[in-house]
Amino acid sequence: MAENEQPPATRELRARAVGPDDPMPGVKNIVLVMSGKGGVGKSSVATNLSMALVRAGYRVGLLDADIYGPSIPTMLGVAGRPVSMDGKTIEPLSRFGLKLMSIGFLLEDPKAAVIWRGPMLHGALQQFMKDVAWGELDFLLMDLPPGTGDVALTLAQKVKVTGAVVVTTPQAVATDDVYKSVSMCKKVNIPILGVVENMSWFIDSARVRHELFGKGGGQAVADFCGAPLLGQVPLDPQVREWGDKGTPVVQAVPESEAAKALKQAGFVIPDQTGVDAASDGQSKSVSSPIALAFGTLFGAVAIYSVYACLRSPRTSVAIQPAAGGGGIVLIQAF
Repeated sequence: MAENEQPPATRELRARAVGPDDPMPGVKNIVLVMSGKGGVGKSSVATNLSMALVRAGYRVGLLDADIYGPSIPTMLGVAGRPVSMDGKTIEPLSRFGLKLMSIGFLLEDPKAAVIWRGPMLHGALQQFMKDVAWGELDFLLMDLPPGTGDVALTLAQKVKVTGAVVVTTPQAVATDDVYKSVSMCKKVNIPILGVVENMSWFIDSARVRHELFGKGGGQAVADFCGAPLLGQVPLDPQVREWGDKGTPVVQAVPESEAAKALKQAGFVIPDQTGVDAASDGQSKSVSSPIALAFGTLFGAVAIYSVYACLRSPRTSVAIQPAAGGGGIVLIQAF
């Protein structure tokens, strides 16, 4: 544990219910970091919350579930390629004691677009959950893409989620979409652990505080979902600067105002991980049997291609666009 950091909770950490078909039985708590709106700093918040938990002494993993726009490789300065030690599972990468997996680690060209329809996305997410060797973790945070589409629904169907942290900025153009994300969580029975309001304020050179995007949006979202406001993170250039350099601000400048707000939000998460009293911990499926059958069929095609390239030990895994520029992506081993 880093010097001067708050210690983890003294009581025993509560764990989610794990069924016989759970893809990650060694993970005590799965926390979704999500927002109905893009551009609110969700990936930055997910990265720094994860680091706050690591610095508090917990075993933590971070899964970049934003297949189309992976940010975790950049924000954590990791450019390696995962390998398989046993020909069956993929080893996550690691930095600062944080286990990591992202589609960005598997792309041959980091500027290449991942052009997948829903079933392929569905299959890739199952692969990242089931066939990555996450081991024993106290927390696995999942950085979700914006919106309420395939990723969140797949997770709701396939794994028992502890809860979600919702990220917003104060202005109405953000909160109007974030409310939709909260509503989706309620429909699929995912508890809301809390709300983080990002870009809440900044201090100018004259030490005057400005609320550039208004105020009260984060609290309004928290009131709507009946969860606490975990923190208000100031608009601080250091968050962007250190994120671009590959070191989260919580790790690089832990005494900055932004880092303090993010650490405080992270330290509260363990106290919020109990299953909601109105829930049995089981997410509700919202897909029709036909849609689920087709999703499983086409998802299996995506998964089989990964299995095919994991047959020999220490296989390195990558994803490349198909020849001809047709937009189909293939998983290759070399």
